[in-house]
Amino acid sequence: MQAHDAGLLRDLLTSRRVLALAVVADGEPVLGMVPFVAEADLSAVLIHVSQLAPHGRALAAGAPFAVLIHGLDTPDVSPGEIPRVRLSGHAVPVPRGLAEYPAARAAYLARFPESEVTFGLADFELFRLPFEGGRLVAGFARTVDLRPDTLRRAANAPASEEESSS
Repeated sequence: MQAHDAGLLRDLLTSRRVLALAVVADGEPVLGMVPFVAEADLSAVLIHVSQLAPHGRALAAGAPFAVLIHGLDTPDVSPGEIPRVRLSGHAVPVPRGLAEYPAARAAYLARFPESEVTFGLADFELFRLPFEGGRLVAGFARTVDLRPDTLRRAANAPASEEESSS
């Protein structure tokens, strides 16, 4: 992966606040828009979702998921050239009693302090979405297949020009 594309990938995972989450519920596709926090090495994100929402109910240990995160949609950029990353894997619950829970909760609240109230609600659960693979679309005819090691390398990439100027 070129340094520019690695920077773009890192910026998408760290500067965007919401992702589109796709899961399967009762054999049907379900899509939700969810706030997220990327782990420092970009190998996974944390989400905090309500079990009252269809996409929240569909998440369980090992549930397959896909996410989409995209750059800005502006009139001067063709829709096909909007930078975006699609990633997939299998969900991992982070229940309240787990040793990793306090650190995950703190990381989430550091980015979304207004979510403090939802951590007191019984229907909200924290999940880690580890990425097993995906694809970065950096522009027209500029794509990169992604693996966990590719994501980790991108964590230290310099900022991309597109995202730095947005």
